[in-house]
Amino acid sequence: MQPATWGGRQGTSIDYGTWVVLDSIASVFVPIHKDGHKFLALFGLVTLLLFYFLPDLFGWIGVILTLWCAYFFRDPDRVTPMRDGLIISPADGRVCAIDDVVPPKELELGPERVTRICVFMNVFDVHVNRAPQAGRITSINYIPGKFFNAELDKASDHNERQGFTIELKDGAKIGMVQIAGLVARRIIKFVEEGDHVAAGERLGLIRFGSRVDVYLPPGKSAQVCIGQLALAGETVLADLSSDEPEREARRA
Repeated sequence: MQPATWGGRQGTSIDYGTWVVLDSIASVFVPIHKDGHKFLALFGLVTLLLFYFLPDLFGWIGVILTLWCAYFFRDPDRVTPMRDGLIISPADGRVCAIDDVVPPKELELGPERVTRICVFMNVFDVHVNRAPQAGRITSINYIPGKFFNAELDKASDHNERQGFTIELKDGAKIGMVQIAGLVARRIIKFVEEGDHVAAGERLGLIRFGSRVDVYLPPGKSAQVCIGQLALAGETVLADLSSDEPEREARRA
């Protein structure tokens, strides 16, 4: 067997077993989103000051918080299913609610009740949000508001939020809403009205914990269950080409 090369560099041939170990270690480290660079620098500076002016214990607390900051702003690549009709989770986290509701007026999806799927992100989840399906963004609406616990139902109506309406190639529309939570204080978008996005493309970011809601077209059901963990850009929330009813689940 030919020795593996690390990083594709000449002169760095290593045995296969060592390569597997190094590759496993490297897979843990993912890129940090550029929005997190300034926070990481601030946390690092505070940590240095703590080490200089206070006992080492406080400095090590700063180190832990700096590492958490880097972990929070991680932005890993994802493998997104590309078939038309699949609605992909826009957020990492736990499916905290699936219900039938009238969509928020700002999404302009009409007065008919539709299925809403809510994914709650805690402070340890990836917070980069992605497009649930390919299409054209017909509207983006930012609504200032309060900062209730994002898991509460009233958060959809009262919390600070940002809604995206996406028109699919067949003319159907879906809604996606980023909702601030107890500690979230900034909702950021990476796209503009009129942009065409691919399924799984990065749309925005919510700093420090919150939730994302997806509103399906009328008559379509969720293919996930409450309590299920979702990965942004990978987990299929619904299939618009399927007539399968809402799924049941059990906790094992």
